[in-house]
Amino acid sequence: MSRLDRSLIAGLSAFQGIAPTDLDFMIGQARSLRIAKDQPVFEQEQEAHAFFLLLDGHVRVVKTTADGQEITVRYISPGELMGIAHAIGLTTYPASAMCAVDCVVLAWPGHFWSKFADAFPSFGASTYKTVGSRLQDAHTRVIEMSTEQVDQRVAHALLKLVKQTGRKTEEGILIDFPISRQDIAEMTGTTLHTVSRLLSSWEEKGLVKSGRQKVTVVEPHRLLVLAEGRTDKN
Repeated sequence: MSRLDRSLIAGLSAFQGIAPTDLDFMIGQARSLRIAKDQPVFEQEQEAHAFFLLLDGHVRVVKTTADGQEITVRYISPGELMGIAHAIGLTTYPASAMCAVDCVVLAWPGHFWSKFADAFPSFGASTYKTVGSRLQDAHTRVIEMSTEQVDQRVAHALLKLVKQTGRKTEEGILIDFPISRQDIAEMTGTTLHTVSRLLSSWEEKGLVKSGRQKVTVVEPHRLLVLAEGRTDKN
């Protein structure tokens, strides 16, 4: 297996401020994996044997409830760490990570997380910041579920995905990975029927364009007006 180069991680937030020789050591402990679309990077309740960095692609984080229902929790973008169960004191993964497209990831054995965090404080701090940000996202979603109308929740979810992964096209800003209406329904605590009705309505008004596992936001400002509960005059 060819040796991995530190340039793969040098520019990423989790590895900023770490000396080149230390980056060489860190990348030397990793292995590169190609994982096909719809295959898991890791699965819920599986022993947390490794932690991962997404280099290319998009990953859907899925939580399975006690009654077997699958809920899309968030999406992971290139440059993000995932599977960092050890950072929150867990020995198993709290959710599954499914590849939304073909992905390339780096994998480190789980015991290296504490070694890296001890040896390189900036790495540990960045990891905890990631955990904190995702916890804040979870709190925000709970508040949205409790206080917002369903159209506001769906608008917020689309805007967040556009901010995270949006790619400008002639039609507008494309959410740059396959996403189904069912995925959007799970993320926003509503039904497939409701999401389909909303997207059809918004498409008629020129706010979005949607197709099979594809959503383009045509008018982000007007969608933001809806998300904030203001009246769209158009």
